[in-house]
Amino acid sequence: MNARAEAPPPRTAAEGTDEVRFEVINRVGLVTLNRPRQLNALSYPMIVALREQLRHWAAQKDVVAVVLRGAGDKAFCAGGDIRALYDSYRDAVAGRGGGDGEPLYRRFFVDEYQLDFELHRYPKPVAALMDGIVMGGGMGLAQAAPLRIVTERSRVAMPETGIGLVPDVGASHFLSRMTPELALYLGLTGVTLGAADTLLCGLADVAADSAALAELETTLTRIDWPASDRDTVLATLRRALVPASPTTAADAPLLKVLPALLRHFRADATPAAILQGLAGEQDPCCADWAAKTATLLRGRSPLMTAVTRELLLRGRRLDLADCFRMELDVVSHAFTDGDFIEGVRALIVDKDQTPRWRVDSHDAVDPDAVRGFFMPPWEGERHPLAPPALK
Repeated sequence: MNARAEAPPPRTAAEGTDEVRFEVINRVGLVTLNRPRQLNALSYPMIVALREQLRHWAAQKDVVAVVLRGAGDKAFCAGGDIRALYDSYRDAVAGRGGGDGEPLYRRFFVDEYQLDFELHRYPKPVAALMDGIVMGGGMGLAQAAPLRIVTERSRVAMPETGIGLVPDVGASHFLSRMTPELALYLGLTGVTLGAADTLLCGLADVAADSAALAELETTLTRIDWPASDRDTVLATLRRALVPASPTTAADAPLLKVLPALLRHFRADATPAAILQGLAGEQDPCCADWAAKTATLLRGRSPLMTAVTRELLLRGRRLDLADCFRMELDVVSHAFTDGDFIEGVRALIVDKDQTPRWRVDSHDAVDPDAVRGFFMPPWEGERHPLAPPALK
């Protein structure tokens, strides 16, 4: 046995904070989102720590790739810490900001979008283990990775319209990679996808068994890196993490209803028109899907659903940086002119599940109000994501 086989690859001690852990195993930077009780939802300190560590690894020649995972067996990352954002906004409105600094709810989105943008442009291969729940801010991380791995436990969604927000963290960019009908279906309804449907929609690259990913550290130590160029590293990492895929897009349940989906979620159809079409679905094979989809859509904020439709259609014409800038404009308005605060109150704070949306129905949304969300709210100030913040 040679010396290489006898000595295990080097492994650093884990560093970071209680909420996110960092270590290097055999030239791979391993990130563990470590809030399992909160389904690994992103706090602001996690965003700051992630950005600093990823920048550090980008400059280290002895790190050839990065792997992102969540602690526990329930979630990769369920999104951002929306309760903290709600509290921050309410404190700011009440004059309880605690100083002259920028309120958390503003800093959070600016820094989160910068983190996600840098991940999209990261110089080294990144793999995201999308095991368990992957929503909102978790999708912002995962969709920036060139290797996105789902499992039989994956539950993937952009459910923001259900809390009076819009799909953000780059969703206007990464949802535009699919057909407009699929993008609108996912963005307007916030439907949750399993592994096969996630593959079909192009939101994951390959599926693996969760049991195999549980042995991640051992798997990483066994990788023999043949070269350090990006393509070779990515291919080697994929073979190591997913030697065989148990699920493909051919297994997707959505395939059975895809013709109906494409009919109803056309780019020229408003949410009100989509609801009308779903109510009139005649194909018995799609009737149950149509009824469940209509129920989902009716439960979303009518105003923010209309804003989401406009966001996703505009995003198809923009580059990545402009998508993030547009999303920050819209999200900023969602706090003051939209339904985000009311949605969080009803679903997270009071938990009465009865949000009082600003607009009662999808057919009552004013197009001028929708367009107002896309006006930059900085009033002559420099946009927080203007170059060189994103370039």
